[in-house]
Order: sequence, then C-alpha cells, then structure tokens
Amino acid sequence: MSAPFFELDNVVVEFGGLRALGGFSFQVERGTIHALIGPNGAGKSTVFNCISRFYTPTQGDIRFEGRSLLRMRPHEIPKIGIGRTFQNIELCKRLTVLENVLVGASSTIPSYFPFWASPGRLRSEAQAVKDAEALLEEVGLSHYRDVPAEQLGFGHQKLLDVVRALAAKPRLLILDEPAAGLRNREIAALNTMLVGLVRERGITIILVEHVMQLVMAIAHRITVLSFGEKIAEGTPQEVRTNPMVVDAYLGKGAHAET
Repeated sequence: MSAPFFELDNVVVEFGGLRALGGFSFQVERGTIHALIGPNGAGKSTVFNCISRFYTPTQGDIRFEGRSLLRMRPHEIPKIGIGRTFQNIELCKRLTVLENVLVGASSTIPSYFPFWASPGRLRSEAQAVKDAEALLEEVGLSHYRDVPAEQLGFGHQKLLDVVRALAAKPRLLILDEPAAGLRNREIAALNTMLVGLVRERGITIILVEHVMQLVMAIAHRITVLSFGEKIAEGTPQEVRTNPMVVDAYLGKGAHAET
C-alpha cells in the first residue's frame, strides 16, 4: 500500500504540564478538502504550528508524501510544497499587493551568490512577477497591484493572504480561519475559490474554520478536536449528527440548521 498523502501519527505536544495534543492522528487524502474543527483551545492551531515546524512534537511523527517533516526547519516547509495562512493576518503591510505575493513566491526562486544576479535568477524573478500578476488577475486583485497592503479592506487582506500562500505553488495548502470576519458574499466567493483550487489545480487543503456554513459546504471530510483529543471524524453529514460533536462544539440547534 502507498503511504497517505499527508498524516499526523500519534502526535503529542506538551508545554510544561499542559498537554495541548494527546496522541492525535489523522490522514488527509490527495485532492480533498479536510476540515479540522473544534472549540477554542482544542489544539487546532497547535496542529498547524507543528506542520509548519514552529513547534516540535513531544512524541509522534508528521509525514507529507511519506516524508517526515520533523527533520526539517520552518523555512524548508514551503520548498517541499506546503503553504499556509495564519489566523491573524500576517501581511507585510507597507509592501504593495504585488510585493506581498512575491514574498510568497520567494521559495520558488533559486538562491544565488551574494551581489551577483545570475541570468538564471533574473529569469526566475521575471517569471515570478508574471505568475504573481496572473494570480492577482485570477482573484480580482490586479487593480490593487501597486497599493500598499495596509490600504486594502479587511476582506481583500484575507484574500491576499491566501494568494501569497498560493504563490509558492503548494500541493498542500493549510488555511487557518480564512473566513473569519468575512461577510456572506465574501464567504461565498471564498467557497468558490477553494473548491476551484482542488478541482482545477489538484491542490489539497486542510482547513481550520469556525464558519460552519463554509465547512459543511466544501469539506470532503471533517476531524473534530476537543481538548487536544480527536472526538469524531467523518463526512459533514456524519459529523453534524454526532452527539459528541453537538455537545462539545456545534450546539443543540446545529442539526436543525443544516
């Protein structure tokens, strides 16, 4: 049998006497949207920070295409095909929209000897600009190409955060609450965009989100965390009717609303 596209295997994360994750495991299939949900403090951001190598698990392993991530440093993660966004928008706010996307693309540009711009690097930089401009055109941000990121509205800043992650050409995209604070029409546009990334580009997505209308609409599979433990996993229909999930997170009215 081939190795799973992506998996956490019995991951434990402890901060002193606090156990943030207690032997957490899950697998993500290639070309799917896998949502990770649960109440605040459940351990979702801890999972993402382990994947990004900001945290090192106390125990367990994290594998991408059969390769352990625990032997890598944070700056190496984008180079192997994993991109991410953050719960709090982490844009370079004084840089322009285009420059922010190019920051995301930096891992695709070959390194070079200091003070010597090789022909190969110049070609790579020129191609990165073309690719960044194409991404901005695709998502409707090309009009803001030369505008400082801090001058964008909140919804456009959230969108730019996703585009910057896409600039690294990831095969696995991990999104930390991309719909938080968005209006209904912006959520609908995000829905269409994420589904398109999977169908048209073959990108696999792991999504942490509290906006259940988005999760239930686009996720192929959902894993539910509570106090660092997996309490449920399955399709959206299976999860929203699971009594443990309703009690721990969704609430009694969830089934009636879905």
